[in-house]
Formats: sequence, C-alpha cells, structure tokens
Amino acid sequence: MLPVTGAAMININKLKQQFKKILSLDAHPGHISTGFAVGVFVSFTPFFGLHTPLAITLAFIFRLNKVACITGAWLNTPLTVVPILVVSYKLGGALLGKPVAELSFTNLDWHSLQPYAASILFGSSIIGFAAAMASYFICYWLVTFFRRKDAALKEIAREMEVVGEELE
Repeated sequence: MLPVTGAAMININKLKQQFKKILSLDAHPGHISTGFAVGVFVSFTPFFGLHTPLAITLAFIFRLNKVACITGAWLNTPLTVVPILVVSYKLGGALLGKPVAELSFTNLDWHSLQPYAASILFGSSIIGFAAAMASYFICYWLVTFFRRKDAALKEIAREMEVVGEELE
C-alpha cells in the first residue's frame, strides 16, 4: 500500500469553501454542473499530477465553469486513488477479456502502471463516466436547492429561467 503523507491530504475546510463557492456562482445550474461533472471524470483518470491542468484545459476548450471543473478534479483524494485504481484495473480487464492478474506497483508513476495501462484506462473511463453522470445530477440539485434558500440567488435563478440562458 502506498503511504499517504500529511502534505497530500485534502484540507476539508478548503474543500467546503470551494463547494460553497460553486453553489453561489452566478451561472446556470446546468453550466456549473457540466463543469463539475467533467472535473469528476478527470479525477478518475490515472494521470496523477495532471488532474488540475487537464481540468483547466478542458474548461477552456469547452468553455466550462473553471471553478466547478477544477473542484470536480479534486474529488478523487489520496485516500481513494489506490482503491479506485484497483477497481478500474479489474473492471477494465474483465470487460476487455484479459486475465486479471494481481495489480502490483510500488508507486503511481507511469513506469509502474504501464503494464496495466489498457485495463486501467478502460476501467477508469467507465467508472469516471458513471461518476460524472451522477455528479452532474447531484450538483444540479444542490445548486438549485441552495439557490431556493438564498433570496438573491433565487432571483438570479428565476431570471435565468425566464431568459433561458446564462446571465453575463
């Protein structure tokens, strides 16, 4: 098992602040949710150390909400990386019809994971897509729920529904 250092741990208070920032964004809930969902998909990829740059790049390319996309990319924490990697490998190997051997690696660099790359990439894509779909609907519901509780945000949401698009 890989050691998890204190520096690699996610600050829960910072994550809560980031989610509050997402919930109060001045954008259509669908736009916010799409950005978050793409970030969640990125968080399940085995491109460790590149999740944030990938999320930023995709947010610019597809004109997604950058704050939501980056926050979604931070969803997969150091505590969940190894279990998700193992499940991705087993799922991908099973679906590709490959014999699923024991996953053995010493660290998360590309050279350690390269023998398992096809299975990991396929499995993580499926899991990431499912997580992205679920996170889209959860995020959409949370944004609309949060806006109903806040008078100013409720008015913004009402205006967006009337106009049918984002307010600039």
